[in-house]
Amino acid sequence: PALHPDKRAEIPDPFPLDRAWDVLVPHILCYLPLQHLVSLQRVSKQFHNLIKVYLSNCRTFHLSPVSTSPCIPREAFCSMLKDNKVLQNLSLQNCSDWVSDKELLPVIGQNQHLQRVDMSGCACLTRHSLVAVSLSCMHLQHLGLAHCEWVDSLSLRSLADHCGGLQSIDLTACRQLKDDAICYLAKKCSNLRSLSLAVNANITDESVEEVAKNCRGLEQLDLTGCLRVRNQSIRTLAEYCPKLQSLKVNHCHNVTESSLDPLRKRNVVIDVEPPLQRALVLLQDVLGFAPFINLQI
Repeated sequence: PALHPDKRAEIPDPFPLDRAWDVLVPHILCYLPLQHLVSLQRVSKQFHNLIKVYLSNCRTFHLSPVSTSPCIPREAFCSMLKDNKVLQNLSLQNCSDWVSDKELLPVIGQNQHLQRVDMSGCACLTRHSLVAVSLSCMHLQHLGLAHCEWVDSLSLRSLADHCGGLQSIDLTACRQLKDDAICYLAKKCSNLRSLSLAVNANITDESVEEVAKNCRGLEQLDLTGCLRVRNQSIRTLAEYCPKLQSLKVNHCHNVTESSLDPLRKRNVVIDVEPPLQRALVLLQDVLGFAPFINLQI
């Protein structure tokens, strides 16, 4: 039924959004993916301004593909981060179809407190982005560069020179890098706890030994597919890195059980099964059941 004319004045005005800040931010906005925040900006001018203020104060910006939502377009990315100068965590993973230096450099330049940056898979970037990160982000601790084949020795050296507090770096499939760059990184960034050099045929024992001798607190090392790594460097790793927890050497055909066994005895998690265990698995596949073998004989 229609309201009586005299009663309309008694209807309270909608609760102003600016007064709802303390409710929306901790209970709603912080749980919404960025794609939904972009959509929310289109609801009204009030919401547009509210989301703009919220984004300018975000400490974390995470871009990843969402199956039910389209990727944020280039224009929205630039608009959302235009006023943010307090970012600590920036993830651009898997946005390689459009993120370039043009969009990223302004963001890096005005966010000098970044501690974690993930550019993994961003093939459209160049070495200029990594140099910008090294010059602007002195407090950087974690860096993801997996499958960024544009990373070269000079840009990695710049990173090592300016970000000595780096704790983890993923250089998976950065195939331009050779031993000289990795050795330089190890000497400058001795606080490394996690390092991936996977899928790089240029890496040899020289890199692994330099990492082991300089990064004594190393906990995780990924050497998957490093075909030129041999037993000698793994033994050096066991000698110099007492805190090692995880080692990946799958497809390292020159690394054998003689160098891995001392690490297994320290309960280091290794992604390659011992030879006997592999033989039992193959035998089980052939026979269709697990045979009983007395290993104490």
